[in-house]
Amino acid sequence: MIETSEYPSLRDIMIARQRIEPVIRRTPLVFSEHLSDRAGFEVWLKLENLQIAGSFKIRGASNRILQMTDDERARGIIAVSSGNHGRAVAYLARRLGITAKIVVCDLCPENKRVAMRSYGAEVIVHGDTQDDAQTHAEDLIAQEGYTWADPYDDLHVIAGQGTIALEAFTDLPDADMIIAPLSGGGLLSGVALASKAVSPNVSVIGSSMEIEPGMVRSLQAGKPVHVEEHPSLASSITGAIGLRNRCTFPIVRDLMDHAVLISEDSLAPEMRRFADNEGMIVEGGSVTSVLAALSPEVKERQPKRAIVVISGRNIDLATFHQVTQNPEMIS
Repeated sequence: MIETSEYPSLRDIMIARQRIEPVIRRTPLVFSEHLSDRAGFEVWLKLENLQIAGSFKIRGASNRILQMTDDERARGIIAVSSGNHGRAVAYLARRLGITAKIVVCDLCPENKRVAMRSYGAEVIVHGDTQDDAQTHAEDLIAQEGYTWADPYDDLHVIAGQGTIALEAFTDLPDADMIIAPLSGGGLLSGVALASKAVSPNVSVIGSSMEIEPGMVRSLQAGKPVHVEEHPSLASSITGAIGLRNRCTFPIVRDLMDHAVLISEDSLAPEMRRFADNEGMIVEGGSVTSVLAALSPEVKERQPKRAIVVISGRNIDLATFHQVTQNPEMIS
């Protein structure tokens, strides 16, 4: 259990690391000569695109689900997802013999729906936005008694995501910056808590889409606010943070040093460059952290050694080839 009712401690994150070790993959931290040359400082890539189920989400989901009681498991799990959290929950549910329902909205990419179904989860498509899907999931919980598996606003999920930074700073203890995608804030919260605990002077940078960035708009307003959702190549990091957000908003507010906003039209070209130079195909949300590392705002901070979290790979090849050859097709 979490030691404190406020933030997960370093000990909580270390315990999470032990708990989830049998389930997750310890992903490599690799030096990128190409990105270091472009950025003007050392860029080290934490490759969560090589993670089980294709993204970092397995860390937080497993730390939550592995602590569920027998009664909670017997009732079945329900989750809301833009794709990657649902994929992680579906994978874990199959592995543990638990029934899973994943509620998605119309914006969830088809390849991610197919992946969730391939793990045996029931995928329920409801509404135009994540908020619509969330409301429907809450109705199903009230009617059927399912156990909720939150995608980000949960202390156990946050502690699980923090294990990324534990690994990264074990491999590169003198890093002075860490950059991670920012959406609902589960990843950024965990990364910030772990990073500041082991290296208090490290700069924590988030990367968000410039069109309706839910966390950034909420921070500007001083409270969680609603934002409109739009189709994006970075669908995994779009959407609001939930008006009842209780965990990630205050953690990000207190610990993030800066957020860099990324334009939609910069995603496809950077995905192509990443594939050409790093030899890996990654989804749009992943390259937001790369683009943040290359931004003037980050360069002004003059880091010497930055860890850049590559959050996931879950884009189908047909879409990747289509948008990298014809970026104007994403709008």
